[in-house]
Amino acid sequence: MTSRERVLAAINHQQPDRLPLDLGGSIVTGINAMAYAGLRRYLSGRGWRFASDPVRVTNIILLLAEVETEVIDPWGIDVLPVDRYYAAPGVPLSGRWKAHPLPDGTPALFPAGFRPLIEQDGTWKLFEGEVMTGILSPGSGSFVPAHFPLSEVSLEELERYPLPRIGPEELEYLRKRARNLYENTDKALFGWFNGSIFETGQYLSGFDTFFMRLAGEPQFSRRLLERLAQAVIEDLKLYLEAVGEYIQVIGFGDDLGFQNGPQIDPRLFRSLVKPLLKEIYRTAHSMSPAKVFLHSCGSVYEFIEDFIEVGVDILNPVQTSAAHMEVETLKGEFGERIVFWGGGADVQAVLPRGTPEQVRRDVRHRVEVMQPGGGFVFAPIHNLQADIPPENIAAMYEEALRS
Repeated sequence: MTSRERVLAAINHQQPDRLPLDLGGSIVTGINAMAYAGLRRYLSGRGWRFASDPVRVTNIILLLAEVETEVIDPWGIDVLPVDRYYAAPGVPLSGRWKAHPLPDGTPALFPAGFRPLIEQDGTWKLFEGEVMTGILSPGSGSFVPAHFPLSEVSLEELERYPLPRIGPEELEYLRKRARNLYENTDKALFGWFNGSIFETGQYLSGFDTFFMRLAGEPQFSRRLLERLAQAVIEDLKLYLEAVGEYIQVIGFGDDLGFQNGPQIDPRLFRSLVKPLLKEIYRTAHSMSPAKVFLHSCGSVYEFIEDFIEVGVDILNPVQTSAAHMEVETLKGEFGERIVFWGGGADVQAVLPRGTPEQVRRDVRHRVEVMQPGGGFVFAPIHNLQADIPPENIAAMYEEALRS
């Protein structure tokens, strides 16, 4: 099987010739640039050869690295990303790069428009014009939002607020990249669209304010989510006109879980959020054969039936360390009706603190449970963070490749 055939078999609940693997296929199955630099050094010490250029950062907000063919080919990685055009607000992936060290001092290449303000204490700040949009604290591996434009607006002001939209420059970039990868590789192509409404509401309002208005100002909250869904659907149509014939998976994101349970009462989710998600995913299915992939962190067990009902084909990151998210439970109850993309290794405990042999045992157990009958694509639980030892990353993918 080619990589594309292998992934298509798995996401259609068929048993492929081997387990399909993902590393760097999307912004939720990637690797932090500092971890990747360490991985390159480790593999180089084992005789692997890499190009002389330093690590490239393709997503600035999450500090994600471009995974190179020198890793993709020997580890049998089956998925390639069709990245969104902007690596950070106002910083496009134009093909031009600038040298800039990572927060730990490691040399790297960032998109040419990257111009952070770095404070004496090591804090990095991102600006779009005069507005600070993100902050990376010392010792952190990614930026967090710093600007919440809807935190104090009225319902009338909400109606006038211009939501960010996809533009012709990005659509042309996406079309060219997707077509090139489709015609010149045999990999499965992952188009990360995002299309969140619940999570975007949090980012625009501020986390606390969003939940307070959800409880105390239902008219405002409903209108905010409706406006976001309308914009998502309009952009989704343009996006799929550009890449829908080339991609095999379209990625959406809406975090709905905490470690111990849902972020939102399931009854409120079903009345307020679920109908809007159903319309978004219906639009995706109507315009492309690509499978709908939903990234939703935390304990989302109580929502999985709802996800299936609204048209989610694939669930990620499969956070098995969260409440009620054990692999045996998920595979046994839902494995014939939804694909699990992730959950291949525990990134909260085993990967950062275990030994390589403990990592291998963890991977073997998860694969033994999740692989039978297809419906499983191997990836860790969310992105690989900077504190994960490179020998554990290598052990994880070497063990998965044997499956």
